[in-house]
Amino acid sequence: MLAGVRHPARFVVPHNHSLLAWTPQLTDTTPRQAPNENHLLINAYTTHPQSPLLAVTRRIADSGCNLVDTRLATVGRDVSVSALVTGSWDAVAKLETMLTKLEREEGLKLVWYRTGPKQVQSMLLPYVVEVIAADKPGIMFQLADFFDGQGITIESLHCSRYRAMQTGADMFSAQLTIGIPSDMHIAALRDDFLEFCDHLNLDAIMDPMKY
Repeated sequence: MLAGVRHPARFVVPHNHSLLAWTPQLTDTTPRQAPNENHLLINAYTTHPQSPLLAVTRRIADSGCNLVDTRLATVGRDVSVSALVTGSWDAVAKLETMLTKLEREEGLKLVWYRTGPKQVQSMLLPYVVEVIAADKPGIMFQLADFFDGQGITIESLHCSRYRAMQTGADMFSAQLTIGIPSDMHIAALRDDFLEFCDHLNLDAIMDPMKY
């Protein structure tokens, strides 16, 4: 090789390897939505003994959407249904048209809007809280305020007022499912909660959800 003359570097492909294997591959990392990731939350209301369940679920099936989660409750004289559905964009749009027609023709009270999937809450521990007490105004607010102040979410709730069969006393009952951050000291939280309940004269328990 002559002094001062530079030869281009040669690229040597190892034995048993093709040149294609050494070619950089471009990867598309852009997240793509699945065709059924459109979510619609529906709330329907009517007066007992009628129920909006049959009418709403029929429209969901006819539209081609899929029912993901639903709740039915009778509160006072009214029946409510909450339903979360998924489907393609066209199917959800078709369902929205059906709901507009259903509200107009059958007199149901309906509220619906586009939403998204629930986020995974792997850092929250599910616990069940049950409270019984003599009924008085403000109990539910005070319970909600306690958990909110602790940074604890209420995932589900059922509370009611009833008259005790044995004595005729007006009673309050509540069952809550809460999400406790996994780094929270459970024993200390339970002590604080029971002390809170003792101050308000509430009979309560807090146990981990076993299923």
